Amino acid sequence: MSTVLDVRELRKFYPIHRGLLGRLAGHVRAVDDVSFTIDRGETLSLVGESGCGKTTTSRCILRAIAPTAGEIRFRTQTGAEIDVARLRRKELRPLRRQMQMIFQDPFSSLNPRMTIAEIIGEPLLVNGMTDTRARNARVAELLELVHLPAAYLNRFPHAFSGGQRQRIGIARALALSPSLIVANEPVSALDVSVQAQIVNLMLELQDRLGIAYLFVAHDLSVVKHVSHRVAVMYVGRIVEIAPTAALFAAPRHPYTEALLSAVPVPDPRRRAQRIVLEGDVADPSDPPPGCAFHPRCRYAVERCRRETPMLTVVASGHAVRCLRASELGLRGVGSAASG
Repeated sequence: MSTVLDVRELRKFYPIHRGLLGRLAGHVRAVDDVSFTIDRGETLSLVGESGCGKTTTSRCILRAIAPTAGEIRFRTQTGAEIDVARLRRKELRPLRRQMQMIFQDPFSSLNPRMTIAEIIGEPLLVNGMTDTRARNARVAELLELVHLPAAYLNRFPHAFSGGQRQRIGIARALALSPSLIVANEPVSALDVSVQAQIVNLMLELQDRLGIAYLFVAHDLSVVKHVSHRVAVMYVGRIVEIAPTAALFAAPRHPYTEALLSAVPVPDPRRRAQRIVLEGDVADPSDPPPGCAFHPRCRYAVERCRRETPMLTVVASGHAVRCLRASELGLRGVGSAASG
């Protein structure tokens, strides 16, 4: 497989100004030293608590916001590799058609004053397809891709359910045949039964079109179904990244273990052994010394309070940011209690 996206040491810091003169007092480290790759036809999921930096990472990749440092190497459809982080605004426009986004809220992401033909056709119009007949023919093709009838072309968003609106949003993202789609919580606003339909649609489109997904999510049940690999973020950093099956079966970071303990097991004979993390998430403007997770970690020792762990490879394709990763036997989904 060819690598579509290669993110290296990505950082996004927000300055903190205080006093009448607005002097720089520090930085909020929203994203701090994040690195990963995504291959063609692959789904990488970013998971973690709210505020951990998932959405900021995805917005940096799309250059909706400018990163503070790092590289975002994107392989274009012509085979050229471009560092998106260093491009000027005018230079970004040709890349926009190759990197698209599916939004979280299917209700607010569609203009209520535009018809479906206008909403899905807008990216085509902006990129030079001025022939209305040809544009509507392409929109009809896209509606068929997402399993909606072409008869819906002239309807407005209020006529559709949440699941249908999200299908329209997916069709709009597909309009320019992108290589990479960033899906920011694409099913969290939908009913559970509809979530399954949308996730299965995304998998079908990936198989058919070879799209790479960066899937930002909270729901680990959905993540397990849709992902090839999973990256777990905590306070702006990736603390564990691994193939999905390996991470769910045998996590190597205590934070990942705690997240997985919340995943429901479809077996009424098994009682959930939920790990409740005590304390608050570390402040990204003033993280604790050593490991940022140590104030909430039940396995923390004195060394964890002094030394900052590096992201270290512990198995093929499996890396973790934990000083005790080789010592701990952590519990995966549905497994027995940890040692």
